[in-house]
Amino acid sequence: MGVEDLGTDAEAGAGKATPSGKKESVFHRLYVGTGAFDIVGARKRWYIFFAALVLICIGSMFIRSFNFGIEFEGGTQIQLPARGAHGEITTSQVTESFTKALGKQPSETQSVGTGNAKTIQIRSEALPVDQVTKVKQQLFTDLAPEGTNGQPSAQAISDSAVSASWGGEISRQALIALAVFLVAVVIFLAIYFDTRMAAAALISLIHDIVVTAGVYSLVGFEVTPATVIGLLTILGFSLYDTVVVFDKVRENTRGLLGLTRRTYAEAANLALNQTLMRSFNTAFIALLPILGLLVVGYILLGSGTLQDLALVQLTGTLVGVLSSVALATPLLVDFKMREPKYQQQAQRVAARRAKAAAREAEGEDFDATDDAALAAELRKEKAMAAAAGVPARTPKARPQNKPRRAGGGVSSAKRKR
Repeated sequence: MGVEDLGTDAEAGAGKATPSGKKESVFHRLYVGTGAFDIVGARKRWYIFFAALVLICIGSMFIRSFNFGIEFEGGTQIQLPARGAHGEITTSQVTESFTKALGKQPSETQSVGTGNAKTIQIRSEALPVDQVTKVKQQLFTDLAPEGTNGQPSAQAISDSAVSASWGGEISRQALIALAVFLVAVVIFLAIYFDTRMAAAALISLIHDIVVTAGVYSLVGFEVTPATVIGLLTILGFSLYDTVVVFDKVRENTRGLLGLTRRTYAEAANLALNQTLMRSFNTAFIALLPILGLLVVGYILLGSGTLQDLALVQLTGTLVGVLSSVALATPLLVDFKMREPKYQQQAQRVAARRAKAAAREAEGEDFDATDDAALAAELRKEKAMAAAAGVPARTPKARPQNKPRRAGGGVSSAKRKR
């Protein structure tokens, strides 16, 4: 067995061609999950990417701020049916009528709903009662919106005052819920895994929150209470994907310190590759209903709660799956590799590979049997010896390139297979 067999699975899987000479596609290597994508090995590049992304988002939040909805800033909202005596009422007509009444434009005019339930909403800063009355009279004079009986009716135009304290209370409760969630996550992961995995997952979650908020600031999406609620829901998805990857990392690294096959970083990278297809599939399935909400909310119902929820969940899902794959696990590897025991194990792996390379350079047939496979073979021999009442032999070190004598050069374990 040659020295190439001692390399990582990423090295083995990243080959461009199979032994038969057929070139493997990226999708095939992604599907089989043999470690073809060295995500952990390129973690410094990922750190630079995520750091730049976070800095851009934080800069946007300070410079551009957010487009807060009326629930956070307070103000007056006037609503009327989109059907009038003169036909369909458009948002431009409503804006023109509002401007004619007060000499200034409203903060926002939008259509909500579809069919007979379609309405036009006007949002502006808080208006006194006399100005609200003036606007409603002007809207009825210019547009004559129809009431429930199909006839023009001034009662069809409604108004409401929204206090900024309500949005502030929603935000305060959301921040409390977020803090409790993060503390609970850290405690759970510290107990179920360890403190280093908990720290890596926490950093990944904070990254998801910052980037999602930054995207809203960059593109100018309106921030409503539905946006805040949606932000909390995406954290569960990001955490789920991170836990799946970490569970596979723990499985691959169990007993690793006693082996010299691969380092912790290589075992973690293999775990990433083995769960990569699952992460992508989960994200794809999760995005389908979110896209459905976005289409329904924007095309059929107009701007509203559905659209606000869909926008934050779409952004958060994409950011969450990216951070769980390319940020959480690389951070975990760096945290783990600070421990002397993992550094020493990596040194033993390097020494074993150097020895294998030297023997192969000398033309020797070096048997690079995996430590786990060798240990399993010895356990099997001991079990068979105990069943036959024969004392189990203690394996002695001998050159790997010399054939065994038992059975005419064939090992007893192989003959018993």
